[in-house]
Amino acid sequence: MASDTQPDIYLASHSPRRRELLQQIGLPYAPLDVAVDERWDEDDSPEVFVIRVALEKARAGWAQVAGSGVGPVLGADTVVVQDGQVLGKPRDREDALGMLAALSGQQHRVLTGVAMVDDREATRLSVNRVQFRELDAREIERYWASGEPEGKAGAYAIQGIGGVFVEHLEGSYSGVMGLPLFETADLLDEFGIDYRRHW
Repeated sequence: MASDTQPDIYLASHSPRRRELLQQIGLPYAPLDVAVDERWDEDDSPEVFVIRVALEKARAGWAQVAGSGVGPVLGADTVVVQDGQVLGKPRDREDALGMLAALSGQQHRVLTGVAMVDDREATRLSVNRVQFRELDAREIERYWASGEPEGKAGAYAIQGIGGVFVEHLEGSYSGVMGLPLFETADLLDEFGIDYRRHW
């Protein structure tokens, strides 16, 4: 909770979903605004890329707050991968419609990298497989018109309307949302953050 109590960590993210997931486990945090380059360099594998971006976010946050007396900075990044290609946030309507048509009836991977930084650095990777049912063109158009695909990796949100497209998920629901709680808790333990005391 970006709350009145002393935060345990900083969260280097604009994502309301990541903030909701930290609130879900009762962890007090303070949000930070950071800006890093999130464009995929095709020389990187998707796995390397998503970890690098998460780490750059956490490092950028730590550069803002080092010495503040508050705990480490958590950064995360999520990408959708199909046929070895990273599907980021859609640039526009055409881009979103193309992404959703490509995902229709297919399995894709959702990778989320998580990084924690203070004077130390550690990372984790959540790998998830998502099977979409077949989508028709009219349904895709209506989904775009809902406004939900904008700003979402792969042009959909599993925690929103996009959840009706998901026939099967193998992996972490919170990882597909953007902050895998298992891996995040593992990092908190490594850094000595006792999130359980808030339960």
